[in-house]
Amino acid sequence: MKRLGRAARVAVPVILAGVVLAACGILGGGGATADMNMQDAADRADAMLDATLSAVVPEVQWDHATTTAGSCTVTRRRTVTTVISEQRRGNFLGVIERFWKKSGYEITGVNQDREMPAIFARSSDGFQLAISVGYKGQAFFDVITPCVDESEVAEPTSKPNAPAYPLGQIPTPNVRSEFWSAETPAPAASS
Repeated sequence: MKRLGRAARVAVPVILAGVVLAACGILGGGGATADMNMQDAADRADAMLDATLSAVVPEVQWDHATTTAGSCTVTRRRTVTTVISEQRRGNFLGVIERFWKKSGYEITGVNQDREMPAIFARSSDGFQLAISVGYKGQAFFDVITPCVDESEVAEPTSKPNAPAYPLGQIPTPNVRSEFWSAETPAPAASS
């Protein structure tokens, strides 16, 4: 019994160290993130968000939400201030999902809740993307970086296409769009 206890005391820290190292990409599979620091990863997350929002036509208005940084990861967020009606929500999410697939991201999950749907994806180099719909149909985008080298992280430099609100004070959707805010189903696409 003593022998088993001693083996467990040795094995558990080794296993935990392996899990931590693998999560940070140190044991291989780090891919493009191997030479990134947190600022580099935040810049890549911003580029992913810029490209995603640029794929939405007609465009929606958005603002930066709070950036958070952990010990080796960064989360960049954007909040949409355009009203996306319940009737057009599926179209909006479809645009995002198709763009992410076209960009080579793997769709890792879909929440098909009628009021608060979400789509989750992952890039080949470990960035995790999410679009979720929340209170009053507000759309939220998040990109979480993989674990990278620690560094300082500056605020995003891309300019929102809506008023820049103080952090934490972005209102619920308040911008009307002739297309996205319409309370009728979207017209069928012509062939």
